[in-house]
Amino acid sequence: MSLEKSTARNLILVFVIIAAAATRFINFGNFSSWSNFTPIGAMALFGGAYFSDKVKAYAIPLLTLFVTDMMVNYIYFQKIVLFYEGAFWVYASFILMVFVGTFLKKIHVVNVLLASFAAVFIHWIVSDIGVVLMAGSIYPKTFGGYLTALMAAIPFERNLLAGNLIYGLLMFGSFEWAKAKFPALNYSNNTLQHS
Repeated sequence: MSLEKSTARNLILVFVIIAAAATRFINFGNFSSWSNFTPIGAMALFGGAYFSDKVKAYAIPLLTLFVTDMMVNYIYFQKIVLFYEGAFWVYASFILMVFVGTFLKKIHVVNVLLASFAAVFIHWIVSDIGVVLMAGSIYPKTFGGYLTALMAAIPFERNLLAGNLIYGLLMFGSFEWAKAKFPALNYSNNTLQHS
């Protein structure tokens, strides 16, 4: 495979991630019952699954999350926030979601569904550590407080699961369709190294 085909594939992957991330700006104004219905889990899984260069697999979704987090925080709070309290735990969960995506060698509905559930479980378990540990948390810094935070987070995680499933269907489905229509997209950087 030529360098041009590899570059075209990577540009399309980046475009899909950025297009999905742009949907984070829908329905601004208030927190609602659909808070956490976002593409972030699907973005992480998608990057992990399709970028053969693992630096890109992690860097592009993480950078996209970071930039859109700054923009979302600015829109909601009218100030630039580089790292919000608890961000370490959210980003750690995001890195683990990308890691799950790296195991998606064969893309089909069942694998993407299982990965979507795994990503939500990881986000739920890891990010709520930050919810309990942050200053001013309403939850006691105990295991019981952590369990209470986990229970309170279920509606948000349900929304993240819905986001993973819908955005995952769109992202994975559209790229698999594109690969079927344009065979050059079937190749990755690993193919380039072996040709």
